[in-house]
Amino acid sequence: MGRYLSSHKRGADARFACTMASKRVRALHAQGLKLHAANPNEIVIGLCVANDGAAGIWTPSALASAELAVAELNQGHGMAGRKCRLIHINANNETNEFEEQLLHAIEHRGMEALVGMHTSDVRERIVHAVGGMLPYVYTPLYEGGEHTPGVFTLGETPSQQLFPAIDWLSRNEKAKRWLFVGNDYVWPKVSHRLAQTYVQQCGGQVLDSIYLPFGTNDFSAVLDRMQSLQADAVLVSLVGQDAVVFNRQFGHAGLSQRAVRLSCAIEENVLLGIGADKTEGLYVASSYFANLQTDHNLAMQESLNARMGLRAPVMNALGQSAYEGMHFLAALFGSNLHLPEQWPSMAHRSLRYHSARGASYMGNHYKHAPIYLGRAAGHHFQVVTRL
Repeated sequence: MGRYLSSHKRGADARFACTMASKRVRALHAQGLKLHAANPNEIVIGLCVANDGAAGIWTPSALASAELAVAELNQGHGMAGRKCRLIHINANNETNEFEEQLLHAIEHRGMEALVGMHTSDVRERIVHAVGGMLPYVYTPLYEGGEHTPGVFTLGETPSQQLFPAIDWLSRNEKAKRWLFVGNDYVWPKVSHRLAQTYVQQCGGQVLDSIYLPFGTNDFSAVLDRMQSLQADAVLVSLVGQDAVVFNRQFGHAGLSQRAVRLSCAIEENVLLGIGADKTEGLYVASSYFANLQTDHNLAMQESLNARMGLRAPVMNALGQSAYEGMHFLAALFGSNLHLPEQWPSMAHRSLRYHSARGASYMGNHYKHAPIYLGRAAGHHFQVVTRL
């Protein structure tokens, strides 16, 4: 198990930049220099999302969602009585100079907090560079296990998503012979390790687990492997554009009649990219879908449409998490929990905040949010069940 078709790691330049950036922050901190502005009327927030790369497909909805949340907050009392202003930072995992750009923005543009909607690779780089220096809200689903003081994670974890979804597919779709495919970084690897246990608990078998670099364009070897092993289920842990390409090729090969697909990260933008004729038998476990008929979601969608009209991007789980992150940050500032001396008490502390999912925070170890199983139906997801 865990066979690698290829490996993708940051090069020496990126690791060196990360190390140097961390040293510079520690040096500034030791000198007693402030890394945030003293403006009593404004809070500057760094919004870390990828402009391009595999994760760039989520950026329009993430930016629109964050800007909507800031507009809502500024129409009221802002964050703890101060107006909010966003600075966008390109959080592409393939950018070697990311740490230097982030540090420069903190030093010279007065950022007091970060909200990030990006891959876990980037989260690890941010934590290594500036973790513990300022509040950092990480919004998307992720692998779990983040305990750095001042880092607040809001998204679902594999234990919340995968076990109930695999159990449902085992019982209702007779999914027993699984093949796993994902990008070569921490979230897919942790997800696959847990999913293997879940598949076995449900009476199934994991035939292979394959990891590929970001930007893979040819998945024929994976599809051939799936057919030779006679897999009847595929766990797809590819992100963004990579998930689009894989699922297009999966559908083009006519494999929808042979196997179901399960993902925790495919959302409405990726679904549009795949095409309605190639999504048969595609399931997603998520705490949010754009067409959820809940009061929280309908109110957020109405606000977005009123603000942007026909220019509004497609809403999705990953994009709207940036909306949630801004409101969570407002709850932190409103309760003075953004202060470092309060962070140790946050490990098991419940915090309610405005959320399109109806979620609440109970520490990084657990977030209270519904988990749904959706099935692709054309360009939308039809909720099959609440898990």
